[in-house]
Amino acid sequence: MRRLQLVAIIGFFLAVPAWAQEPAAAVAAVHDASEAASSLPKVQQRITHDQAEVMRLQREVARQESDSRRAGQRLQQQDREIAELQRELSQLRDNPAARQP
Repeated sequence: MRRLQLVAIIGFFLAVPAWAQEPAAAVAAVHDASEAASSLPKVQQRITHDQAEVMRLQREVARQESDSRRAGQRLQQQDREIAELQRELSQLRDNPAARQP
């Protein structure tokens, strides 16, 4: 009989810390939930900011690609003009009579 009482007392003392921790865990869970809820607007604001930054960067890349395309076209035009001038120069060198008036 005494053993049973001793086992019951030991069991009680072992269970007390677990009971004491449950409210603390519940308080921590509520605190975490309220902290998450309070940080939600900050997260949403950060997402909005990041999305705006992505859109800005996409526009900048598109602008740079357009500028690059135009510059490439100008270079091609200049290459054609240079080739034409080289042909004319070659013709003038080949035909000495054309140089003298």
